[in-house]
Amino acid sequence: MAKKHIAVAMGGYSSEFEISLQSGAMVCDFLDKEKYHAYPIHILKEGWFYVSEDGTKHPVHKEDFSFDKDGTTIKPDAVFNCIHGTPGEDGQLQAYLRLVGVPQTSAGYYQAALSFNKRDCLSVLKGFGINCANSYYVNKGSNIDKEEIIKKVGLPCFVKPNRAGSSFGVSKVKEMDELLPAIEKAYEEDHEVLIETALIGTEVQVGVYKNNGEIVALPTTEIVSQNEFFDYEAKYLGASEEITPARISEEETQKIQAEAKKIYEVLNMNGISRSDFIIQKGTPYFIETNTNPGLSPESIVPQQVRESGMTLTEFFSILVDDVLVVPD
Repeated sequence: MAKKHIAVAMGGYSSEFEISLQSGAMVCDFLDKEKYHAYPIHILKEGWFYVSEDGTKHPVHKEDFSFDKDGTTIKPDAVFNCIHGTPGEDGQLQAYLRLVGVPQTSAGYYQAALSFNKRDCLSVLKGFGINCANSYYVNKGSNIDKEEIIKKVGLPCFVKPNRAGSSFGVSKVKEMDELLPAIEKAYEEDHEVLIETALIGTEVQVGVYKNNGEIVALPTTEIVSQNEFFDYEAKYLGASEEITPARISEEETQKIQAEAKKIYEVLNMNGISRSDFIIQKGTPYFIETNTNPGLSPESIVPQQVRESGMTLTEFFSILVDDVLVVPD
């Protein structure tokens, strides 16, 4: 059987582009070389390029997502989407690839856009009985009533950009005087801001994917941050302990995995997602879901894959083969 051409999309236009490049490089390294040709595709503000082994950049033809290699035009059989943030995690790239007829490994364009918008995603999931923290929303330019916000969510609380990842722009607010500076910090990432009650409990994350139509939950990971919360430093610079499987009861593990699978099903996801929870007094509270979770060496999902007994090569093959058999 001829090898399939897989474009590994990485980079993006947000603050997360460097992390995405690490995820994409890891996917290129671990894709099964017996089954696929892997091509690193950098999608950056300055342009879209296939980057050859010698570092030469070859422009991507946006009319069909093809590119030239050694005098031959390659149109990928599928795209392995490793972009965190816009345009690969908010539905824009997914919609474009749908239009040009190239399947991709993450959620569809609507599901990606919905889950990337924390406010809208929480609103939908609350309607399906998913437990979430109390929240308040503000838009840049709107009046800020600090007392009303604190009355709704209490202190401490978290202030987050509504559409951003990797904890960029996130602050934990303990005093009312810290609220406005935290909102301004969040505005640097997005003009919509989400303010949530700071839940007290154990933070647990779990990956979910689809294998031959079956929704499967990976082992859980417990997050023990050395900082106030699981921020960028904790996620990527070693200021946290990530324990897989999580040190929680079997009952709590089953609850978390069941909730994560329910979210995946309710939102009609594809590919790999990672949902984050806080267990407070035995009840899991949903924080957010990521449709393109990190796949760098430091990331959570690769740890969970290894704990499940799979290699990354086997896991990535499941994700790719799923879209090759059933196009998006």
